[in-house]
Formats: sequence, structure tokens, C-alpha cells
Amino acid sequence: MAILSASHYDQLVVGTYGYADPEYIETGHLTTKSDVWSFGVVLYEILSGRRSLERNRPKTEQKLLDWVKEFPHESKRFTMIMDPRLNNQYPVSAARQIAKLAESCLCKSRNDRPKMSEVVESLKKALELSEIPESSRPYQVNFNKKQNQVTIPRESAIEVSRIWFIPMFAGCCNLRCL
Repeated sequence: MAILSASHYDQLVVGTYGYADPEYIETGHLTTKSDVWSFGVVLYEILSGRRSLERNRPKTEQKLLDWVKEFPHESKRFTMIMDPRLNNQYPVSAARQIAKLAESCLCKSRNDRPKMSEVVESLKKALELSEIPESSRPYQVNFNKKQNQVTIPRESAIEVSRIWFIPMFAGCCNLRCL
């Protein structure tokens, strides 16, 4: 792999189907904005509880990105994409904000995608919309700023994903279940 600049690599096209930036597939040029595209896919996976490709679903629902386009973040039908395991127990405004962020990460032109630092700021804003007062949380989350790490005891991990998943993005930190 030849490094052309701090944010641009030129290589043979490789990657996981469903996560690869279309411009990277077309040109073979990998940039930091390619990672932003992939992160947009991951955001939709988190919201929907689905993988980027699920061949066991009906043809129109197999490709996650094609399916979620039918339910834009501003539409009344948006909540149709949400993971049913959440049992409608999530702040819709925060979910819409994350979907809007995912849409911006998935712009066809990499120049139109946000920087990852902007993605982090948007996630922090979504976190503010979804904050549950610590005293009423049915789970425990420990954040170590010094190590930039979130630790969730195993018994709380399922509850965190069921209630809301944004805290794992706070501060762009590592997530570990104990």
C-alpha cells in the first residue's frame, strides 16, 4: 500500500460487502471519508438491529441501505427501521438525529460527508437528547476519561442495548463488557 498523503491511500480494492465506500470501490482510493461511510452503515445497523446484508430476508429488505431509504429520518414511518428488541423504549428525537447523521455519512460524494470529529459532535448531541438521569437508569455504565474507555458490567450490557445504545459512543471511547 502506497501512502499518498495523511488521509489518502492507493491500493487494490478490498473490503467487506455492504461497508465499502462507493468511491473507493470505483477508484481504489481509500480516504478517511471511506471510514465515515462505513460508520454510517454501522449507525444504521445499531438503529435497526440488522446487518448490512441479510440474505434470509425478503429481496427488498436484504440490503440494509436500500431498505432504510424507504423510511427517511423525517418521515412518519421512520420508526419502522428501529430494532424491535427496543420495544419502542427509546427517544425518537435522538434516533432521528442519528439516522440523519448516518444519511450524511452515506453521501455518495466523499466531499459531502462530515469529518469524523463532526460525527462525534453529532453523536454527543444525540446523547444529550437521550439522557436518562443516572438515578433512574436500570443499568450501570462506568466511563474512565483517562483511559478513554467505557466499562459495562455484563449484567447491565443487555439492558444498555435494550434501553439505549448511544452512551457507548460518548467521547469516542472503547467499549468493554465485563
